Amino acid sequence: MNMSSRIFALLFGLSLVAQAGLLKADVNFSNYDMPLYTQVVDRIKATIAPRLGQGPLKHDRYFIIPFAYQDKGNQPEFSHSFISVIRVFGTNKAAKLTPGLKTRTYKNWEFEAFTISWLPHDFMTNPHLCVFHGFASRLIATNNTCPLSTGRNFSLQETIQLAANEKVAVAIWGPYEIAKEGFYLGVKRKALLDRGTIKYRADDRLYRKDRVAINCFHAMAGLYELFPNGGLFGTGFKMWGFNGTARVLIEYNEKAHFKKLLLDPVDVKRDRYGFVYAPTRNGPVPYDPLRNASAYQR
Repeated sequence: MNMSSRIFALLFGLSLVAQAGLLKADVNFSNYDMPLYTQVVDRIKATIAPRLGQGPLKHDRYFIIPFAYQDKGNQPEFSHSFISVIRVFGTNKAAKLTPGLKTRTYKNWEFEAFTISWLPHDFMTNPHLCVFHGFASRLIATNNTCPLSTGRNFSLQETIQLAANEKVAVAIWGPYEIAKEGFYLGVKRKALLDRGTIKYRADDRLYRKDRVAINCFHAMAGLYELFPNGGLFGTGFKMWGFNGTARVLIEYNEKAHFKKLLLDPVDVKRDRYGFVYAPTRNGPVPYDPLRNASAYQR
């Protein structure tokens, strides 16, 4: 093979790799001075707005935005899965508001939104999570001595602040459009959590079946089932952080989509965007597990 053929083969190979989405892009520092929460909200607006078009909406539109965060070691103590649910009101008729949700405005659209982010109630002031404690507790659920905690559903702003405090990597998927029935199942799930009858436990293997206590993954998993399984031997083991949310999306895609609740296709790898901490502008990024990401400092 002559030199020109080798160069052509190299360029052709790189082209195929790029088309397959395997090349990692440089971290984007253009919004570095913006708080992480502002960057997240701006991305949600920027990705949903084109879906709505330029003219008036003939009917309400519904979307989910799944999230996760994790640290460099992917430790369960510093990992979390959560999801935001959005309803954009149609403009041709008076909207029947969802009780308990605040109405907001962006450009010419009115919308309401909520987040399912299930954590111990005092996590903002005491962010120390007991996940596995006791001999071989990761494999043997009965050996885990971590206590149950009173749970609380945190807002998106609170949850993003927790991520920024720990300087972790944050992943966002979607937006994925869902049917009206999917939105109201999400509302029902939020009401169930807000009722206060279910507690929080990171390792919920012994408690989720009877709805005694659940973790963040099972709080958001399945728009029609409360507790789908996943992980090693179906126990939920290693289902935290990015893996946890990806598992939820697999559930949505394989089951909810069949039931006509999820209206968009899902690719858990290609659909993911992220935000990573960088101590200085255009400087090194301590932890970047994402193919495409923007940098944040606070």
